Amino acid sequence: MRRGIAPLALAAALTVLLSACGSAVGGTTGSAANATGPVTITWWDTSDAVNESPAFKVLVADFEKANPDVKVSYVSTPFDGARDRFQAASDGKGAPDVLRADVGWTAGFAKAGYLAPLDGTPAAADSAKFQPQLIEQATYHGRLYGMPQVTDTLALMYNKELFAKAGITKAPATWDDLRTDAARIKQRTGVDGFAFHPQDYYAMPFLYGEGTDLVDVADKRITVNSAAAVRAVDTIKDLVSSPGVMEIDTSDKGYANVMTAFNGGQVAAIIQGPWENANVFQGSAFQANGNLGIAPVPAGGAGRPGAPLGGHNLVASARSDAAHLAAAERFIAFMTSANSQTFTAVKNATLPTRADAYTADVTSNLGIAGYQKVLPAGRPRPALAEYSLLYGPFGTELIKILSGQESTRQGLDKAAAEARKLLPDYAAQ
Repeated sequence: MRRGIAPLALAAALTVLLSACGSAVGGTTGSAANATGPVTITWWDTSDAVNESPAFKVLVADFEKANPDVKVSYVSTPFDGARDRFQAASDGKGAPDVLRADVGWTAGFAKAGYLAPLDGTPAAADSAKFQPQLIEQATYHGRLYGMPQVTDTLALMYNKELFAKAGITKAPATWDDLRTDAARIKQRTGVDGFAFHPQDYYAMPFLYGEGTDLVDVADKRITVNSAAAVRAVDTIKDLVSSPGVMEIDTSDKGYANVMTAFNGGQVAAIIQGPWENANVFQGSAFQANGNLGIAPVPAGGAGRPGAPLGGHNLVASARSDAAHLAAAERFIAFMTSANSQTFTAVKNATLPTRADAYTADVTSNLGIAGYQKVLPAGRPRPALAEYSLLYGPFGTELIKILSGQESTRQGLDKAAAEARKLLPDYAAQ
């Protein structure tokens, strides 16, 4: 997901942070340049070139100052297409020494042999300080193949003022509570109480809420059409057709329309991730400090809330020679250090992946502080190379189901059939 420009209120905190940390904000240092000159490694940075990459360029310069025997060739790489580009380069020539990879890519790249394991290297020296779920989803077949750089998850974003006007004093704990609250908000304020973006990723909390997933990796079973998954999608159907819930928008502008309505106070609650924090705070409904509420996604029939964990890992190419790999490991350690993550969070309004990076400067951003509290409900993605590819057929059928083109059972059975093509050794329901 793309993230917006960081709130202007962070500028002062950034100045203080840079003064405190000095020019080299990372956590590692290197030896003097060797007689043959510095090693030059290539980093493909897939972050937003306008809003995020400037912070990473500062860190690259700081790394080079602290490690004069290593130079970094920084390459801003568009996120769209980066996966295929890295795969092609790894199969041929020109693979970067370090890639900023979506967490969903890591298992597939590891299975293909594109990544160097990081266990026992300088890159993973601080791995115990990272959130365990994030280390888990950077692991494939017991080996660590990435270090988490930034993370995200889904939460319930809500307008505290509209909830208060409707006489609601707390965020809904269950989907049933949300349905009741939405109707009450519509009745008492005239605006919609909830809006849902009908995309596969945003449907995952409903599956987790029923204690299921797209697949069961441990049992090697396809579960996207299980009884629990049917209950989950039926819950979405019931919710989006309830009073006080905005009609779903399946157009190309659907996502933007939901965000415009929420930011402008025409919708009281949405399911969303921290990549929209900055844009939300710029909305007219959230100019008042503290009006944005952030709570765990509501729980389903299984009794516990659950949301997918996202973000990006820094991974090292298995195609690099020993000298470049050693330099890449040091670079990854620097970029994922507590100081580097603190700097990045203050500058880009993103969530750090290690607890010691949540300093007062970072948590002064109410969006970051809010999402930090809901991270424990985050679910790591299974260590399955094909997992991210399962979203496609599920998302396609989800729209058909919610649009009334097919029943929940018909749609999920079709999604399961497509999943079987990707995972022919997995059992069907």
